[in-house]
Amino acid sequence: MTRTSFIRSTMALLFLPVATCAFAQEVRVERSQMPDADQKTADEQSKGATVHGYFMEIERGQILYKVQLTVNGHSKDVIIDSKGNILKTEDEVALDKLPAAVRRALQKKAGPGTIKRTESITKLGSIVAYEARVITNGKKSEVQVAPDGNPLNREE
Repeated sequence: MTRTSFIRSTMALLFLPVATCAFAQEVRVERSQMPDADQKTADEQSKGATVHGYFMEIERGQILYKVQLTVNGHSKDVIIDSKGNILKTEDEVALDKLPAAVRRALQKKAGPGTIKRTESITKLGSIVAYEARVITNGKKSEVQVAPDGNPLNREE
């Protein structure tokens, strides 16, 4: 190995943890790899549902776990902190079942794009936003609006 290759390899290994922390990325985990409190919350949330997977990610220095479920024919993601507290749920909602103001606002934000999926985002038991996944010219994006269809101050 040349000295230049060695230096490049060493630098890549040194900066890999920094790059991983800078960009939140989900990693599939087994239920047994989650803390006990998270396993308990996941079990409670998945009663009567089909579990599709468990994931872990580090977001802003905090370890979070996500449980992907299907409940009554629609998808649901439950985001849990490392102490077993539910931080957020994302429930799939059919576009035609959304409040009219929300549907119009999402369609306006999607512009010429096609809305592929819509979800409600719930925190502390209340819907705080609605989100749509959009495809425009082959590119995927997401748009969000408040529960009344107005713009959000920040993304949920």
